[in-house]
Amino acid sequence: MTTLGSTVLVTGAAGFIGAQVAQALLARGQQVIGIDNLNAYYPVSLKQARLDRVGAAHGDAFRFLPLDFSDAGALTAALEPYRFDAIVHLGAQAGVRYSLENPQAYVASNLAGHVNMLEIARARGVAHMVYASSSSVYGGNAKLPFAVEDRADHPVSLYAATKKADELMSETYAHLFRIPLTGLRFFTVYGPWGRPDMAMWKFAERILQDRPIEVYNHGEMQRDFTYIDDIVAGVLACLDRPPADDGAPKAGGSVKPHALYNIGNNRSEHLMRLIAVLEEACGRKATLNLMPMQAGDVPATYADITALTRDTGYAPSTPIEVGVPRFVDWFRGYTGL
Repeated sequence: MTTLGSTVLVTGAAGFIGAQVAQALLARGQQVIGIDNLNAYYPVSLKQARLDRVGAAHGDAFRFLPLDFSDAGALTAALEPYRFDAIVHLGAQAGVRYSLENPQAYVASNLAGHVNMLEIARARGVAHMVYASSSSVYGGNAKLPFAVEDRADHPVSLYAATKKADELMSETYAHLFRIPLTGLRFFTVYGPWGRPDMAMWKFAERILQDRPIEVYNHGEMQRDFTYIDDIVAGVLACLDRPPADDGAPKAGGSVKPHALYNIGNNRSEHLMRLIAVLEEACGRKATLNLMPMQAGDVPATYADITALTRDTGYAPSTPIEVGVPRFVDWFRGYTGL
């Protein structure tokens, strides 16, 4: 294994995963150029606080550019003075349910933006680009756990469809231009500095405020909850191992220099179990408002991480019984609840 290059471009650097990946890269002595458009999908104050934390710890080794990578001209111009050896492309319009309300945001960021980043990778001849896909590409697949070899062509949300499209476009670029590319299908990520639109944050906030929590599909949901530190370790392990252009099949089936991996905890937790762990960490009981299934959602996710473990040694080590209390401790400090 070799650590690729001295400088890494990280998109979505103000995001939950992006900021912590940037922090980890900097901690191991690399330079990071971070870009993010700081949109208002959730409070910009949280995004700025993440950036401030990274900058305070690492100073000039971290350069941040407020920039929308869906604007090809602005992206190219802003990056022109900088040199970088690899890309971790985590920026995207996030959220399954929001894609029902604002589809154009997903077209701009997740489709046009992804092509723009592929073009940057091609123009710069980078050694490797790791990019964010999503477990949502599996749609309503009933077979559990989800394996990278499974069919993933029946998405149940536009968000999922854009992530599958990103994988297909990446396959094309790996074929035409032999760019080493790795797509990571993230399973539900949580932890300190997480996102306010995700269940973990919403549940903790409402439990601590003695407000009812909305529990979809009457609680009959399962999720592969993956702690942020495990995710970051997996991203860096993948970045350090670009897929070889040797004609051999890669994870996900490509014979081009393009690999696809599930990155999860390899444990599917029942939603009611998560709520019980949250109640214990918060020190109070939740009031449950049982709701029907939401459009675009899926009842269960569960990551088969065999390929990622085989190729990188990835070994998630944080069960929800450890990760959830860490999140709650951070959350109470951050929000004052």
